[in-house]
Amino acid sequence: MKQTAATRRTAEQLREKLGYILLFEIADPRLDLVTLTGCEVSVDRAYARVFVSCEPGRYEEVLEALASARGRIRTLLSRALDWRIVPELDFRIDRSTDEAERIARALENVPETLVVEKDEEGYPLVPEEPVDDWPDDGDDAVDEEGGR
Repeated sequence: MKQTAATRRTAEQLREKLGYILLFEIADPRLDLVTLTGCEVSVDRAYARVFVSCEPGRYEEVLEALASARGRIRTLLSRALDWRIVPELDFRIDRSTDEAERIARALENVPETLVVEKDEEGYPLVPEEPVDDWPDDGDDAVDEEGGR
């Protein structure tokens, strides 16, 4: 949905009212520890997309509980909001927290190649090899005793 300053204000107002309703008015134990992370409201206020966050193992359970309470929530919203139209609610799981946690875990496991010093082009710096002062006589053959 296209978001303007006005729709962001109405979305924030809707999020506050929904948070209060879910916290104090709806007594479904499946909705414990559910966080409203955001709302998007259409320009005509007829449709609202509500993003919720919960534990990863409870996604289906929470969506089912919100779907069954959708009518009651809209009724309570009509009393709480001074809007002419009460929006149709579309609840969705916000998976951005899961993605942030996955990235944080990945950053904890730093591969060994990242700690190697690199030059300005990104190539690893190779330590300089010691210079051999002895002239090479060209005889690389090894005799039977293992010596030269």
